[in-house]
Amino acid sequence: MEGGERTGLLAGFEEFYRRHVDAVMRYVARRVDDPHTAADLTAEIFLAVLDSAHTYRPGLGSETAWLYGIARNVVSSERRRVAREAERDRRFSGRRLLEADDIVRLEDKLDAESPGRRLLAALARLPEGERAVIELVAVDQLTVTEAAAALGIRQVTARVRLHRARKALRAEAETGTEASVGAEMSVLHVVRGEA
Repeated sequence: MEGGERTGLLAGFEEFYRRHVDAVMRYVARRVDDPHTAADLTAEIFLAVLDSAHTYRPGLGSETAWLYGIARNVVSSERRRVAREAERDRRFSGRRLLEADDIVRLEDKLDAESPGRRLLAALARLPEGERAVIELVAVDQLTVTEAAAALGIRQVTARVRLHRARKALRAEAETGTEASVGAEMSVLHVVRGEA
């Protein structure tokens, strides 16, 4: 875009802005009662005008009607945002704050379950087919034959997937990506078929 062309566009926008800013501000002021929000929405409306200027068709309606359409969308979007925030605040307002003792108890529970979370995270990194077989065998205590039937695959396919899953988990436990000995033991029990 040439410098003169850009200057012409900016001058055209400045003229458009000056011609309509009061009408837009009144439109917004009829819908919100906070001056900061009104100023922000007015600015957003004119930014939206810049973004959608290419959509304006002079023969299809007045500038004001087109501008009010944009203003309506911006104000509606703001109302939806405020409603979402109010709903979120409403949902959390009824919850009591945790006492220090509650936090300590929850931290203890979270720490106690940490190896299990790490094991589940390790399982989540497996391909879907391998993860499904090892979960059915190690967690749900099915035999390989039962797991194969549950998944609708051949028994040999289930055995291959189980072998691959155990091999991947063993490699992960041996590389030290698991942070604690307990987690490594959990992974190794699953890997060795002891779970």
